[in-house]
Amino acid sequence: MTLSCQRELFSLPPSLHYLNCAYMGPLPRSVEAAGVEGVRRKGNPRLIQARDFFEPVDALRGLVGRLVNAPESAVAFIPSVSYGMGLAAHNLPLERGQNVVLCAEEFPSNVYTWREVCAAAGAELRLVPRPEGTARPSEAWTEAVLAAIDTGSAVVSPTIAHWTDGTLLDVEAVARRTRALGAGLVVDGTQSVGAVPFDFRALQPDLLLCAGYKWCLGPYNYGFAVLGERLLAGRPLEAAWTHREGCEDFSRLVNYTDRLRSGGRRFDVGEQANFVAVPMLHAALEQILTWGVENIQGYCTRLVTELAADLADSEFQVAGEGQRGGHLCGIRIVDEDDVPRIVEELQRRNVVVAVRGTAIRVSPHVYNDGDDIAALSEALLAARR
Repeated sequence: MTLSCQRELFSLPPSLHYLNCAYMGPLPRSVEAAGVEGVRRKGNPRLIQARDFFEPVDALRGLVGRLVNAPESAVAFIPSVSYGMGLAAHNLPLERGQNVVLCAEEFPSNVYTWREVCAAAGAELRLVPRPEGTARPSEAWTEAVLAAIDTGSAVVSPTIAHWTDGTLLDVEAVARRTRALGAGLVVDGTQSVGAVPFDFRALQPDLLLCAGYKWCLGPYNYGFAVLGERLLAGRPLEAAWTHREGCEDFSRLVNYTDRLRSGGRRFDVGEQANFVAVPMLHAALEQILTWGVENIQGYCTRLVTELAADLADSEFQVAGEGQRGGHLCGIRIVDEDDVPRIVEELQRRNVVVAVRGTAIRVSPHVYNDGDDIAALSEALLAARR
């Protein structure tokens, strides 16, 4: 299936060139409608029955399982990646002298958790620097991460497409080495899942985390985790009533029990039944599965390829094919002093991207088309002139 532009399914203003899904994905109209309906139902609580605390959430587990090829029983719902990283740190023991391996310039939600845990345990946090002066940053960064993983590594948390500029990491190679050494594998899929095919069963991470508001096109403050066997045998962060066996029977909630529900349900954040967010994420994932993640990636790749061609003879540097995500790429600027002028020109032309580190980060989706790419290219070239 070859996708065409899907802009009519969104409420984006016609004059806006929104190329910033890595910042926040806009809601499809179907997701907006699901949220409005959820608010209306909450306005009349009599409409909400005991089963509504559980059945919609379990249906959503099924969609997540389809999205990432994982058992739906292993899915839990979390409010943020930082919550999920806390869950990982809670269940993956770290001892003095061990190390945790991350890419440098990783998103703060990942870094802060492990920095605190390492400091408390007397362990080392290894931030593997971005390779410089290479035309193949993906391979070079992967090799550097592999070299940093050793018998002292307790946790490895690789990126799929780096959040600042879309540089790809060979996560399969990192996963193989991590598993061979018995280290914990924690993957933050927030900047990829929904736009890049992900196979949980093949990769076998201990934990996959994903915020729902970016490439999953869902609400803010509601995402998911998928737990491998090692963590499924672990402990939840909270002592929520919905973690307990028999919680579906509200008449027996005062029959307190230490027996936890099976699978990922015991790791859900408290109030996981969010009567607005759950139907919104459900509608969003249904739409993504209808489009097909491979088709989304293919569509975005075509747009980024157009951008690279437009800028091929300019001073702007775009990583080559195979080095960047099709949905997420960075444009390097030779002279950083040009950034304020470039940003001003982009704003003047109603082109929305992001500046992250030393890169202009471009992240299209299926609501974008060639006109958006042309507007971006023209703004960049005009700013340089």
